[in-house]
Amino acid sequence: MSRRRFFAPPEAFNKQSIILTGDEAKHLRNVLRLKVGDEVYVFDGAGKEFKCTVVGMRRDEVELGNCEEIEPPYSESPLSLTLAVALLKGEKFDLVVQKATELGVTKVIPVTTRFADIHLRDSSDAEKRVSRWRRIALEAAKQCGRARVPDIATPISFESMILDNEQSLRLFFSERDGDGLESSTRATGPITSVVALVGSEGGWSDEEIEKAKAAGWQIVTLGGRILRAETAAIAVSVLIQHLFGDVK
Repeated sequence: MSRRRFFAPPEAFNKQSIILTGDEAKHLRNVLRLKVGDEVYVFDGAGKEFKCTVVGMRRDEVELGNCEEIEPPYSESPLSLTLAVALLKGEKFDLVVQKATELGVTKVIPVTTRFADIHLRDSSDAEKRVSRWRRIALEAAKQCGRARVPDIATPISFESMILDNEQSLRLFFSERDGDGLESSTRATGPITSVVALVGSEGGWSDEEIEKAKAAGWQIVTLGGRILRAETAAIAVSVLIQHLFGDVK
């Protein structure tokens, strides 16, 4: 039988007991209809997983006891992979977050670009979208067996993005003006950290490509076909994890 997995933030852990609240408690009680004495598994989103027993139920929370730390169902990739993606409409970005989580991405950064599919109205709009993406990442981590939930960053500008992450291998994926992935990732030592930047449906402006080159990014072109932005983001995650991570 597959593990019945729940999430609790690190602050909910108290020695050998854990308190589930909110949607997690409701799912345990009202959907799965678990009872006192049933065995469950809880992960903290930071890489730890515990096997516990339901020991008490109250109106808005469930208490778990006899908790012991165990190995998560699947180990984390040895690669720290940050996936930066130009803002996409609605379910397209939702899909990217879900699949990036399943593929072991460490962090997802939404980026505002010249030809991005959407433009945020204000900070409230950004907060609502990020909150949704974080819920999607959590559910995807729960489903795929990860004990670590990817960090979903608040949207940043293109200019801020290209000036960051200078200690990582930085790959700028473009439909033109780039080299193949293999030639762009040749290195003398082991690669443990990669930042990949993927554009929108509208692609990159010439100015953005030139700025990325000037900032030291490797410009990479995937092949002879133009991919949808969400397809490109997922393909990039697979290819990089295959080269340096745990996708074999």
